Amino acid sequence: MPLTRWLAEYAWLPDRAEPTRDVLIEATDGRLTAVTPLTVDGPPTAGVEVLGDAVRLPGLTVPGLANAHSHAFHRALRGRTHDGRGDFWSWRSLMYAVAIRLDPDSYLALARAVYAEMALAGITCVGEFHYLHHGPGGTPYDDPNAMSAALVEAAAHAGIRLTLLDTAYLAGGVDGAPLAGPQRRFGDGDALRWAERVDAFRPSDEHVRLGAAIHSVRAVPAGQLATVAGWADRNGLPLHVHLSEQPAENDACRAVHGCTPTRLLADHGVLGPHTTAVHATHPTAADVALLGDSRTRVCVCPTTERDLADGVGPVRRMADAGSPLSLGSDSHAVVDLFEEARALEMDERLRTRRRGHFTPAELLTAATVGGHAALGWGDAGRLAVGQRADLVTVRLDSARTAGVPPVGAFFAATAADVTSVVVDGRPVVDGGRHLTVDVPTELRDAIAAVTAKEDS
Repeated sequence: MPLTRWLAEYAWLPDRAEPTRDVLIEATDGRLTAVTPLTVDGPPTAGVEVLGDAVRLPGLTVPGLANAHSHAFHRALRGRTHDGRGDFWSWRSLMYAVAIRLDPDSYLALARAVYAEMALAGITCVGEFHYLHHGPGGTPYDDPNAMSAALVEAAAHAGIRLTLLDTAYLAGGVDGAPLAGPQRRFGDGDALRWAERVDAFRPSDEHVRLGAAIHSVRAVPAGQLATVAGWADRNGLPLHVHLSEQPAENDACRAVHGCTPTRLLADHGVLGPHTTAVHATHPTAADVALLGDSRTRVCVCPTTERDLADGVGPVRRMADAGSPLSLGSDSHAVVDLFEEARALEMDERLRTRRRGHFTPAELLTAATVGGHAALGWGDAGRLAVGQRADLVTVRLDSARTAGVPPVGAFFAATAADVTSVVVDGRPVVDGGRHLTVDVPTELRDAIAAVTAKEDS
């Protein structure tokens, strides 16, 4: 691609406590080649006026946001699981009812619309925690990775990057109970057969990278944890795992193994700087130390955790212990990384009854470089030379952001305030509209296709 130049009214540069005014950003072949502030505590310099070829970005420009934890098909549940009281486990039964209806074609249509919704929200990269592998009853498709291929194609259509976190889901409980009902679609039999299937899927698309996931200690028997972790390590790929999302998971693990899920993962070599623990809502003090000492990353998903009444984890303590933070929208009750980011601070306020736990710059880091690193894209998430040319511009003149200083954007803006998104130097969203996907229409139609029987 030829040289492209943007003039950002404000841009949030690396290692800055707040955004910088009037920044010229240049890119070639999808990489940033220059990031140049044009003013220093004063009005724009004369140089700004002659940059007629630069695309002007009014508002605040930040690096592309990274959604480190997604289950794309959960988007079909939004607004359908809120009657009655219930809990995580009753919600899960409704989720299974959607999972049983999907096939490669319907999943492509749904994921394409969901990923395009993410692009509208400023998300330039997503980590898909993917365990919906086979046909109903567990029968593999002719292509055993047909569902994976559908997700790769969906991300390409939506214009965002994808880390496909192929998930081992082998058992129906910590006690090793066999998969039953809709869960049979998730399983490969054992970890060796899981690894054999994943080894056969090597997409060459530039927008996708592979990773691995252990669904949870409920779904991978203890004796097979090391097989999954070893596969990821040998291939130099990120490894993600649901961890202590529910107290019931902790109780079951203690009953069967005599230890917490975190201790079990540590004993089987799962923890480490290439591993991301998702949720970590109910760790013990010893668990926090294990995660931090091993530099295991932690991805929190506040809007899902509050939607499912999971609770609020000790996020500040985990960060202080040494665990880098990232964010995910998980079940997509909301697709808004600004909301996820400010929830880090707001939920800590509720938990501790004190203010001031995370600086705005720390929230930005969790939403950008932290997520990209967790997904294996260490060359993204910062407005710096050599980084991928991902630019997200947020308007500062909406009803939500008018009068708000740029540094306060993560406490005021929402996904609706995103006006422009560039991914690897290519425009994907302009004027608040996706350039190739009619997002509302495609979401409506794709969700109707997998919920029609339920709604009737």
